[in-house]
Amino acid sequence: MNKNKISVSLMCADPFNLSSNIRSFEAHKIDYIHLDIMDGKFVPNLGIGSDYIKALRKHTTIPFDYHIMVKDPDSVIDLLDIKPTDIVSVHYESSFQIQRTLENVRKYGSKVMIAINPATPLCVLEELIYYIDGINLLMVNPGFAGQKMVDNCLKKADKVARCIRKFKRTDIIFEVDGNISFENAERLKKFGANLFVAGSSSVFSNPKDIDTSILKLQKAISI
Repeated sequence: MNKNKISVSLMCADPFNLSSNIRSFEAHKIDYIHLDIMDGKFVPNLGIGSDYIKALRKHTTIPFDYHIMVKDPDSVIDLLDIKPTDIVSVHYESSFQIQRTLENVRKYGSKVMIAINPATPLCVLEELIYYIDGINLLMVNPGFAGQKMVDNCLKKADKVARCIRKFKRTDIIFEVDGNISFENAERLKKFGANLFVAGSSSVFSNPKDIDTSILKLQKAISI
């Protein structure tokens, strides 16, 4: 049985085909739907709002994987309809009291993750590793789909894996997000990544046949 999982990014989906896409996600047992929450300040783009999230929840039972990219994440957490089956990632730089923010998320019973930008020093994990359920390693600077992986991020993934082993947190979720192509997914799997955000580089690389692309990515991350 494959323990590695896929989180499909709605940022990369065609909204006019969303209903059909969701049926494909469910048919192929996709693990999470990845939702990018953006305010145009922490990252230079706008993302999904609370009304959209509540409407989406009515049409699928797939858990949500929230990636919160806003200044002052505590101001939006209560708007997101977070469920115990969900995952929530917040950025280290987005809150002056990051530990308090993580605790604010945890009150909903969801998994709590710290998001790490390409240039965020990994030493921050030493202070947070026992307060989190996972690490979301960004392979691109967040905000836009379709970017190429930032140089050195594969080496950074290796450093994250070594940090996880150092602190004996083998239970931790190791998510990778950004330019997760079929080839990059295979590479990152070798470093211990176990949750792969799928977007324009994989699942939506051929919008006319996402079923084949899902199967191809599932094969790439299989162990």
